[in-house]
Amino acid sequence: MAVVQSLRNILDAAARGVFPPPDGKATVVPQHSPRDAGVIAFTAHSVVFTDEDPRWVRQTLRSLRCDALAATMNARFLAAFMDRTGRTTDTIDALLVGAPLPGEPPLALEEITDPGHSRVACARRRRDGVRAWAAEGGVLALGRGVAGRLEVSVEVDEDVRQQGLGRRLVTAARHLADEPLWAQIAPGNARSLRAFQAAGYVPVGAEALLATPEAERPSAEDAGVAQ
Repeated sequence: MAVVQSLRNILDAAARGVFPPPDGKATVVPQHSPRDAGVIAFTAHSVVFTDEDPRWVRQTLRSLRCDALAATMNARFLAAFMDRTGRTTDTIDALLVGAPLPGEPPLALEEITDPGHSRVACARRRRDGVRAWAAEGGVLALGRGVAGRLEVSVEVDEDVRQQGLGRRLVTAARHLADEPLWAQIAPGNARSLRAFQAAGYVPVGAEALLATPEAERPSAEDAGVAQ
């Protein structure tokens, strides 16, 4: 009897640098929760996480008659996926991961205890168990997102951008974590990508997350270092 892989196991392996085989195929796994469905594309292998019939996924991919390596991120497949599930998406994100770091964060942080704080409220739309911290000129938030992985988002005030605060915030997040820390960043947000990479986060793939209408994703600006 074949063992059904879980999305969390695949992500945990990717965080260790162990990826699905680059065979041009797509693996279909069940959703970890009703909230999150979507696609993660690694090098020459994709993972579709959905509670829809896997046969529908494979038949739809075959019907595209396009490069198998790009089929799951093809606009026609994503459109069919959204039509099938009644979900929406706004972008294909770069997916990065950073290992936890020992010691104290490199800047002063004060935990935000107000559940109505705008950053906390924003993060709770897409994550569970959210905690947030304020620094002078910025905010970072951690919470459980796709497949229960620990995810980070940060925001930098307009008047202190391009001064390295975003990099320091996402570095601080690694000091607050005791497990791999994930980030999804719109590829066009080059400033955010540079900040995360300078802080030691490593690109591992691309992700299209499909949200239910009542739990729409934050904007691209909310998802990473504000542009």
